[in-house]
Amino acid sequence: MGVPTGVVELSQRQQLTCTAAGERLDGVNTRSAQLWDYLRLTRLPNVFTAWADVAMGFVVVQQTLRPWGTFASLAAASALLYSAGMVLNDVWDLEQDRQERPERPLPSGRLPVAAARRLGWALLVSGVLCGALAGLLGQIEGSWPWRSGAVAALLALCIVAYDGGLKRTVLGPPAMGACRLLNVLLGMSAGVPSVGPAAVAGYAPHQLLAAGGIGLYIAGVTWFARSEAGRSGRGSLSAASLVMVGGIGLLAAIYRQLPPELPASLASENLWLALLGLLAFVIVRRSAVAIVDPTPRRVQAAVRNCLWSLIVLDAAVALLVGPLAWSLVILACLVPTVVLGQWIAST
Repeated sequence: MGVPTGVVELSQRQQLTCTAAGERLDGVNTRSAQLWDYLRLTRLPNVFTAWADVAMGFVVVQQTLRPWGTFASLAAASALLYSAGMVLNDVWDLEQDRQERPERPLPSGRLPVAAARRLGWALLVSGVLCGALAGLLGQIEGSWPWRSGAVAALLALCIVAYDGGLKRTVLGPPAMGACRLLNVLLGMSAGVPSVGPAAVAGYAPHQLLAAGGIGLYIAGVTWFARSEAGRSGRGSLSAASLVMVGGIGLLAAIYRQLPPELPASLASENLWLALLGLLAFVIVRRSAVAIVDPTPRRVQAAVRNCLWSLIVLDAAVALLVGPLAWSLVILACLVPTVVLGQWIAST
């Protein structure tokens, strides 16, 4: 018996409907996959470490995260500049990644290189503009309105210099450390400048120690991570660990440089040193595991731990100079960093 014409027409309509629905679903899945790849390109979990730097710097000069508008502009500038650095890093590292990390969005071909390049430069320019906006808002009386924009522009230049070639030289780790130092100074830039004899560009000694300590620590982390895709040398890993400890040592020196009008929130210097000593022990212990067994998996795990520990160091400095509440806000950055880090690689 033949199939009735009406049934055939109904079957054809159902097939067309299913095909259209499948095409729409494929489109949604494709867009979702591309979104995840763009988030991987920006190393989204690490953006919160950059935000923690800026928040710490802001608390050091303001003892609060208010005024909200100024802080939000600085936080946005930091996030945009960090993301720009990550995107441009992968654009310039394309050939190397095709050999060492072919699974990444650009070498795998899942994202177009031209679109990534445009995104990187757009993020960089937007970050500088947000930094300039923070100073122009004029919400902090006595601040220098040009300083935030100038620091953001200097940070952008440092990012381009690192991504564009310095990372392949012995200047790579110091250049990355300088980026983090400037990121902390960006958080401090909208505050009232110091005019003391030891001040530099309006930054007081204790502020420079906070920025310098974070910068030196990250220089050590960058050195530690230089050969993470292959087998690292135990000597270089050990030296990099000492540099990280040196950065924590600079943070320890903050206590004695605090001005009289900014008493420490902690009861004694010994308590401050004990806190930093505990954090240093945890960081070194994790790094030692990679030094003993310097395989890519061990080294990458240690680098991830060191990056996450940066948030704890930022929170500790904020605790030294401000109320506990703001330190806890900074520490809360660990939550999205760790959660997102389960799906998006930090290195």
